[in-house]
Amino acid sequence: MASSPEFLCRRELLRLGVGAAALGAPWLLGGCRSAQGAAVLALTAKQLPAAWLKDLPAGWRARQLEAPQAVLEQGRRDPVAALLALSDGWAGSVASSSWQSFGAPELLARLTPLAASASRLFAPEGQPALAYPWSFTPWVILLRSRPDLQERAQEGWSLLLDPSLRGRLVLPSSPRVCMALVGSEPEQLKQLRRQALAYDERDGLNLVLSGAAEAAVLPLRRLVPLLRRDLRLAVLWPASGAPLSWELLLRPTGVEQPVPLAWLAELLEGPLLASLLAAGWVPPLPREQLEPLVSRFPAAIASLLLPPAGLLERCWSLPPLDTAERLALQSRWDAAAPLPGT
Repeated sequence: MASSPEFLCRRELLRLGVGAAALGAPWLLGGCRSAQGAAVLALTAKQLPAAWLKDLPAGWRARQLEAPQAVLEQGRRDPVAALLALSDGWAGSVASSSWQSFGAPELLARLTPLAASASRLFAPEGQPALAYPWSFTPWVILLRSRPDLQERAQEGWSLLLDPSLRGRLVLPSSPRVCMALVGSEPEQLKQLRRQALAYDERDGLNLVLSGAAEAAVLPLRRLVPLLRRDLRLAVLWPASGAPLSWELLLRPTGVEQPVPLAWLAELLEGPLLASLLAAGWVPPLPREQLEPLVSRFPAAIASLLLPPAGLLERCWSLPPLDTAERLALQSRWDAAAPLPGT
């Protein structure tokens, strides 16, 4: 029997060596029966919390893909996926006409004003909400066994330029995020680039844990679970603020399937919200709703999950750039590349 192009049956997965952990995630499998008629939520691995994903309602299936580019393609192919899970950077990389109004005003109204701009993909006020911004995270500095730098936390992002981190620092793969940390002043940017061991947030954490790097700039969400069990690690969220990354759900233009409102609402309350916070996912909800849950964590972690309001106000998102802006940014980045041997 031929496999569905989207899913493999249990027998075929075992033949291919997929382990029992994957087989314990039935919401990612289509079995050997036809998935025809099921609405598809397209995402990459770990793009959504497993506890939430497994509660997808009847009539919906998750389709896990290798890369965000493949998820975007699911919004163009026939049949079109009914929902796409993407970061704000990827969602903004295509024309806004690729998306239709998300259609959940009651749920969006429960989020903080911080989320309003992200829901419009940073279009001006008055434009429709095209996305459901269900979680956000700041880029922060992760240190391993560097109490001396921890003591200088008040220096903020300039700590990245400390001479002791030369060749021991992992930076984001996005030039735009890197430039958001220290600005685009040429000499400072050149100095930052000379520090880099790698530009790789995907494997940056492993480089730090292995000791190959002593510091990295990473999304906070991935670090929260580790901080409770690895005392070598420390996180600095500079008082000047940090760039934010948003996790979004979007409806491609032309999709008629309504969004699963009850499933979306699960995220904002009850036991699921508590488990999400423990894993580092922070929905943009009012402080009074998050405070009772966050207070159960150790103080150091609680202050990261729910920082002072003033610190959040000093953080910023990264709206999409037009072609001219992208070219100018890339030109500044390329000009700051270190010369061989420097």
